Amino acid sequence: MKKPKPYLISEIFGPTIQGEGALIGCMSLFIRFGGCDYRCHWCDTLYAVLPEHKPEWEAMTTDIIMERVRALAPPPLWVTLSGGNPAMYDLSELVHALKTEGYQVACETQGSLAKEWFHALDMLILSPKPPSAGNITHADSLQACLEFAPLNTVLKIVCFDRDDYLYARNLFRFYAHLPAVIQIGTPTDLTEETDLIAHYRQMTTQLLGWMKADHLHHARLLPQLHRLLFEANRGI
Repeated sequence: MKKPKPYLISEIFGPTIQGEGALIGCMSLFIRFGGCDYRCHWCDTLYAVLPEHKPEWEAMTTDIIMERVRALAPPPLWVTLSGGNPAMYDLSELVHALKTEGYQVACETQGSLAKEWFHALDMLILSPKPPSAGNITHADSLQACLEFAPLNTVLKIVCFDRDDYLYARNLFRFYAHLPAVIQIGTPTDLTEETDLIAHYRQMTTQLLGWMKADHLHHARLLPQLHRLLFEANRGI
């Protein structure tokens, strides 16, 4: 009998509040997968991306992951598959196991890799990367992901500047049928509370002005709540 192929896991933690996107403020467990096909300039989870952190990642089968999840909290509860990029893996077995036990499953990915198992999710958060990331998610990759997307699919784009906003605006207009979130980007070197608050005030004013001028009324404008509350600490 063929042994189940393990996944490389950077961390499993929670329950804690979801800090961004359509589930902001909701309690969730997080399964963070190791490995990513992008290297974004402002990534705040490089410990789940860079190959030098691979010795820290743990190889786990679906059964082991389910044991860890059960030990943290019983269903009903959201479980968010994150990374890195979870779309680098075939997660059909894990998604099925989580849903069978009563968990709701969300996955966040940049939309660079389309996977058939997306259709089994309770929520797919497509977070295409804008110009400031240094790795732009192109429209053809995003469209391929949408071929397998569940009904509950959200576009969430992190914005640091005008170019990022224009990238988001164009995608939101093209995919006007999808819920849209502009996520205010947080520089990784901002750790002082006063600096964070000043940054969010400035970015909120700027982005809100652009959204109003462009009548981008269906998009939500959100901070990265986890950065405000927990800075960039792991496992929280």
